[in-house]
Amino acid sequence: MARTVGIGHQDFETVRMKNTFYIDKTSLIREWWENEDAVTLIARPRRFGKTLNMSMLEKFFSVEYAGRSELFEGLDVWKDEKYRELQGKYPVIFISFASVKENTFEQARESIYRILIDVYNKNQFLLKSGLLEEEEKRYFMNISTDMSETDATISLHKMSDFLSRYYKQKVIILLDEYDTPMQEAYVNGYWDKIVSFIRALFNSTFKTNPYLERAIMTGITRVSKESIFSDLNNLEVVTTTSEKYADKFGFTEAEVVQALDEYGLDERKAEVKQWYDGFTFGNKKDIYNPWSIINYLDKKKVAPYWANTSSNSLAGTVIREGNVQTKEAFETLLRGDSIITELDEQIVYGQLDLDEDAIWALLVASGYLKVKRHWIDASQFGSWKQLYELELTNFEVRVTFANIVRGWFAQASGDYNAFIKALLNDDTEAMNAYMNRVSQRIFSTFDVGKKPSEQSEPERFYHGFVLGLMVELIDQYEVKSNRESGFGRYDVVLKPRDIRKKAMILEFKVFNPNKETVLEDTVKNALKQIKEKNYAAELLEAGIVKENIKMYGFAFKGKKILICGE
Repeated sequence: MARTVGIGHQDFETVRMKNTFYIDKTSLIREWWENEDAVTLIARPRRFGKTLNMSMLEKFFSVEYAGRSELFEGLDVWKDEKYRELQGKYPVIFISFASVKENTFEQARESIYRILIDVYNKNQFLLKSGLLEEEEKRYFMNISTDMSETDATISLHKMSDFLSRYYKQKVIILLDEYDTPMQEAYVNGYWDKIVSFIRALFNSTFKTNPYLERAIMTGITRVSKESIFSDLNNLEVVTTTSEKYADKFGFTEAEVVQALDEYGLDERKAEVKQWYDGFTFGNKKDIYNPWSIINYLDKKKVAPYWANTSSNSLAGTVIREGNVQTKEAFETLLRGDSIITELDEQIVYGQLDLDEDAIWALLVASGYLKVKRHWIDASQFGSWKQLYELELTNFEVRVTFANIVRGWFAQASGDYNAFIKALLNDDTEAMNAYMNRVSQRIFSTFDVGKKPSEQSEPERFYHGFVLGLMVELIDQYEVKSNRESGFGRYDVVLKPRDIRKKAMILEFKVFNPNKETVLEDTVKNALKQIKEKNYAAELLEAGIVKENIKMYGFAFKGKKILICGE
């Protein structure tokens, strides 16, 4: 009989005691222990089993779970006598920053304070143990929301001291979702303030802590060493391109196939692979998102489960506000093609506004993009680059981004489908009415700079507009933008997947007061350019008859738009 699929369980003990669906990842315990790394940082996308694995590590090593062999019997790690002896032998401090999602630094700091207070409340027995000196007791009692930053930053160091003396054994520290406060700080504008606090906390906890046996941190991103890890030279960083622990987070294809068989869904393998396969960690390909698979097993139908688990605001923001090159690259990805870029796996949040490579690094770390291949490009003259070929991870991610784009239009312009319908019906009157009604909001939504000039307005419109077309018309049209055709470059071509249907060429022009007197002149020049440069060449070559090729000129003067067709 198939096990019950429990949704959202992140506590290892609960999963094992209830015998809900679980894929054995206890080999992580052995691999981590035998690697002998002092402090390990593992970066994986959200909903990839990080918290459940950290809970597993806690239950395995913690003295509080000594003698709980029933939690591990039948699992991989329990086959080894050495590890049976190791279970329940260490004091463990397990904390999570997952809930630190605050709008201000003061709120974020207080949220972290409360997490530290919980650690001390959990170990209140130390006050009555006779172990602590009077000064240590005073410090212990002072751990509150009113404590100083200094007392807060050394609190885990102090607790490590207390626990190691009590149990006569060094401490293991597990920190889950370490980078959540940093992501929120970036989005809400208090990055610099949080960095100095977190750096001091991490230095005291992980670097200058003689009572620490080992530690693991998990998160989505590898935040740059210069920002919060500058003093940690004992840190082993495991990113999505690292070989370590490659199959310990996420489900392998073999594990997914076995799960589908257990639930009588073996005939759905191809569908599941298309939607949820595609993650690559190190040299391990065909890794599936656990959250999506578990939900699929439960509901027995495909849907963007992973995409709907939390806000995609950071990914959406960095693309929407990215420069022209970013948007063009994103168009390439949505078409199903790959991009090649330099990439530094260390996320420097302060560079996201300025550095295109930082955006791609964030999207790779977050799981939206996968590394198809990466290599070093070096020359005899001393140039050195680390290049990555990137593509959308899978169909679920494609659906996610389509929904992000739809969200932009819903936010900016209401019923975008009304414009799409007008375009398909050659209703230029409705197209003009719609675009002029919402142009200002569209322009502000698809920002390509903090202070764009009037001349850049069409470009801002253009890139958002193209993405909208790509999302809404993907089943009917191949949408191409800014490509060579005939004797020049067109702005947008809509090539029908059925060559019997209408094709469209769209040319964008800005009103030039030196050459044109009214906006109608600008439209005429746009249409003239389409003809003179023979932008229809590609369409005619594809077998589309001339009568089915529609031309539109889009003329811009500030926020005013005029659209005419031929």
